[in-house]
Amino acid sequence: MNNQLAKEDLVVEGKRSPEEIRKGILEVEEKVKSLPGALMGDAFPLKHSFGDGCYVREMSVPKGYLVVTKIHKIAHPCFILKGECSILTEEGVKRIKAPQHFITPAGTKRVVYVHEDTVWVTVHVTKETDLKKIEEEIIAKDFDEIDISDDILKLKEAL
Repeated sequence: MNNQLAKEDLVVEGKRSPEEIRKGILEVEEKVKSLPGALMGDAFPLKHSFGDGCYVREMSVPKGYLVVTKIHKIAHPCFILKGECSILTEEGVKRIKAPQHFITPAGTKRVVYVHEDTVWVTVHVTKETDLKKIEEEIIAKDFDEIDISDDILKLKEAL
């Protein structure tokens, strides 16, 4: 068994449907998990902050890493404060450079390649302060757990 990702595992050629890209993201995640030394879970430095009714999560990722994110149940704002990365979602690949901000739609899972040391911040509406409870509230175990309304699907298609 080959324990390395090949270039073709990460390249998306031509137009792919959101379903095909979602399947590909899950396949990349499985390949990454099988690599020796793969970092899983919350492997990078995190900073947690809380405001009235919100949780702010800051993650610092060094240059050269490939990150497969968790599935988000709820739309929320994201801020790229530092760095540059290429992001694969169901909408395709986008290369972004800090500073940037955008809304992550519900049901989003990403593959991120970090070109420069990157600081990524997300903000989540919650009254919880217990990190385990917050994760249960905002992160889906799989795509079947996501309840995406037609309006959100239309928004994702428009992006």
